[in-house]
Amino acid sequence: MKFYARKRRLPQVIIVSLIDIFAILLIFVIVTTTFKRSQPEVTIKLPESKSAVASDASEEPVMLSIAENEDIYLDAKKVSLSELTSAVQKIIADKGRPSLAMKADKKVSYGFLIQVLDALKEAGVKGNLSAFTERK
Repeated sequence: MKFYARKRRLPQVIIVSLIDIFAILLIFVIVTTTFKRSQPEVTIKLPESKSAVASDASEEPVMLSIAENEDIYLDAKKVSLSELTSAVQKIIADKGRPSLAMKADKKVSYGFLIQVLDALKEAGVKGNLSAFTERK
């Protein structure tokens, strides 16, 4: 009896199936990725202004948020009033002179707001300070 040895097939990778899987994974990553910058999870009721104008969108400013209970957030990171000067100085050292925008709740006391502005002045913030307001 003579037995014929079957030729072994060489293993093959089916590229079409892999391309489909990679396309689905790419779509999944694109859909689930958020492109928005994270904001602090603080509800701030902004004051209203009739004469407010939109600022230039040349670069994204460093956001200084002050909540109703006088908590201070510098780019979504909570800082105390005593730490604010050093934190702003560190940002200035890292980024040069970035634009700074302030978002303060309308129930924040005027005295606390002045203390924050004094801390910013001590840190070396000069020029215009943008502030967010609600349109009437």
